[in-house]
Amino acid sequence: MRVLGISGSLRRESHNTALLRAAAGLLPPGVEFERLEIGDIPPYNEDDDGEHAPEAVHRLRDSIAEADAVLISTPEYNASIPGVLKNAIDWASRPYPGNSLSEKPVLVIGASTGMFGAIWAQAELRKVLETVGARVMESELGVGQAAEAFTHDGALRDPARADQLAEQLRSLLSVAELEPTAA
Repeated sequence: MRVLGISGSLRRESHNTALLRAAAGLLPPGVEFERLEIGDIPPYNEDDDGEHAPEAVHRLRDSIAEADAVLISTPEYNASIPGVLKNAIDWASRPYPGNSLSEKPVLVIGASTGMFGAIWAQAELRKVLETVGARVMESELGVGQAAEAFTHDGALRDPARADQLAEQLRSLLSVAELEPTAA
């Protein structure tokens, strides 16, 4: 079983990348976790799509296609999805309907320095992912006040929040096992 993690933040000390690392630490033995960087993906341009798409786009599409499930952690910028993450989803959604996200189990989580943990961005991202054909988990996990949310070793400080994340990951893996996607 292979889970692909994507952080919607490019910042080196990103709270959302930290949340992905915390999630990876909660996965059961035997589950492989890979994190994909999306900062080198150029802005979507249909003129550049197809077999001549940039290498970073091929890497994105191939990584999603090869994964059994996808875990996306998003910050909230201006009450919505960061542009770099939306751009990556736009590239991954082509060609429609047979794109790499089609029928792929996806769990959306998020962290922010505010109280609500990127809940609006998570809702927006779930809407976009459903539109492109992903099998989006209905649950949400918002990690608010993210600057204080992690221990020194990278785990979630709140045991209830860590348990909630572990349960969501179990659900994601269960869906991925029951409904394998075509790679």
